[in-house]
Amino acid sequence: MSPISPRPFRHGGVRLRPLCGCHGPKCKAEAGKGLKNAVKGPLSALCGRPTSLIDLAQLSQKRPAQDKTQPMTADFIDAAEPFALFEHWFAEASAKEINDPNAMCLATVDQHGLPDARMVLLKGLEPRGFVFYTNSESAKGVELSHNMKAALIFHWKSLRRQVRVRGPVEMVTSQEADAYFASRPRDSRIGAWASQQSRPLETRFALEKAVAREAARFGLGDVPRPPHWNGYRIRPVQIEFWHDRPFRLHDRVTFFRDAPDGEWRKERLYP
Repeated sequence: MSPISPRPFRHGGVRLRPLCGCHGPKCKAEAGKGLKNAVKGPLSALCGRPTSLIDLAQLSQKRPAQDKTQPMTADFIDAAEPFALFEHWFAEASAKEINDPNAMCLATVDQHGLPDARMVLLKGLEPRGFVFYTNSESAKGVELSHNMKAALIFHWKSLRRQVRVRGPVEMVTSQEADAYFASRPRDSRIGAWASQQSRPLETRFALEKAVAREAARFGLGDVPRPPHWNGYRIRPVQIEFWHDRPFRLHDRVTFFRDAPDGEWRKERLYP
């Protein structure tokens, strides 16, 4: 007699196959119980036959086909230097991300060496580095004053890409900071004067009152840049590009150099 080919059945929305070949209600219940309790390996079915559970959904699960707009490996593996590649990825992120493609996680450390991180916005990209602006009396500003080194992470979920940046930090010039501050909306410029960033705030009303006070002080006149509001430039010595690939076999390429003005070198990394 040829062996019975066990038919699959569903239990709790999961497709199962009892290898004993039994299709009685008792064995189906036992199979479901085994799945619920995360039992792995051979089970003893109520019919007495040796059995085990196979989650057919797991066996057949495959990652969705790669979007044809996704980069092939050679699109960035063969890049000679990181800034042109970043500009290319950033342009694609600007077209695909729902909002804030220039959002980046900025990591610093305090005077005790304790890491700190927060989301900020990239406001300038140039051969010298990545630029952002903030209140120098904020937590990140104070931490940078103690240790002028930082790291960035860009994560573009719609493209399944990530870029990591590390390097020393320098202040932008006053002229650069003035020019960017003048480009901001007037209410944002007033807010920069009103907010004592990262320090305790009694109530929301206290903040709104401070904003109203500064708005009245400047009236219809120009709102200059506060002396405590500055720009920072991260001079990268390492930039890593990461692209999602099926089964966690991602592509990683890192560019690195000994100093911010040094020559770039490149190597692939295991995922």
